[in-house]
Formats: sequence, C-alpha cells, structure tokens
Amino acid sequence: MYTVFVKNITLSADEDLIEQARMVARAQRKTLNAAFREWLAQFTAQSGNSQEAEALFKRLRHVKAGRHFSRDEMNER
Repeated sequence: MYTVFVKNITLSADEDLIEQARMVARAQRKTLNAAFREWLAQFTAQSGNSQEAEALFKRLRHVKAGRHFSRDEMNER
C-alpha cells in the first residue's frame, strides 16, 4: 500500500455554474472533485503535447524546403 499526497486548492466560480457542474458530475456517477481531477490531468496532458511539438520543431529547424511556397500551394490538398 502507498500513500498519495494531494493538495487542496480553492476555486471561485459562479454559483449556478458550480451547481450545473455538480449535476453533470452526478450524471456521470462521479463527484465534482473527481471530474475536476480528470479535467486537470487532461489539461496538463495537452500542455505536454505542445511541448512535444515545440521540441520536434526545434529538431527540424535545419530542414529547408528549397524555396518559398505560396499560400495557395501550402493549402493545396
């Protein structure tokens, strides 16, 4: 068995918004706290994806296309 230390945070939001969020969480059979933890994990994962993209762009910055492409050429499908 292991212990996970969690930190409490305080958020401010409109009372009606909080009540709507509680109803959504209840419909999903979870607490608002659990729903927020899931959202927080997804939110931080998105940040990781942008950091990965930035790292890729840095690794590829030496690649040259050979010429400048027009806007139309870049948007061709």
